[in-house]
Amino acid sequence: MNLYRYLFILLVFCFGCKGKTTKSADDNCAWETIRVTATAYNSLSYQTDSQSRITAFGDTLKPNQKCIAVSRDLLAQGLDHNTQVAIEGFQGLFIVNDKMHSRWKNRIDIYMGTDVDAAKQWGRKKVNIAYCIKTK
Repeated sequence: MNLYRYLFILLVFCFGCKGKTTKSADDNCAWETIRVTATAYNSLSYQTDSQSRITAFGDTLKPNQKCIAVSRDLLAQGLDHNTQVAIEGFQGLFIVNDKMHSRWKNRIDIYMGTDVDAAKQWGRKKVNIAYCIKTK
C-alpha cells in the first residue's frame, strides 16, 4: 500500500503543475497523502439552494473551475480554504473552495459545474489525494 502512495506523490510532482507559468506549489509545499471517499456535485439549485454557485467559504463557482468541497474533519488535517489538491484519476491541481455538511467524514466532493451526467458517471469512489501543506 505504501508503494502506491509514493507512486501517487511522484506523479503529482511530475505532472501536477505541468504548464504553470507561476511558481509551482512544489516549491513551498510539503505534500500529505490520504485516502478519502470522493463524490461529485454540480452548481444547480435543486442540488443545493437558490444560491447554488456560492460556496460555504463565500467563493463564487464558475463552470470548468477545478475545485472541491471537503468534509469538515479534513479542515483540521490541513485541507482548508484554497489548499491545492491532486486527485487520483484527474490531471492537474484542484483548489479547496467549499466545505461539506458536518455529517460527512473523510470525504471530498468534486465540482463538475452543471454537467450532471459527469457527476453521475463519477459516482462515489475511494481515491488517494495529495494536498499541499505550506512550509513557508
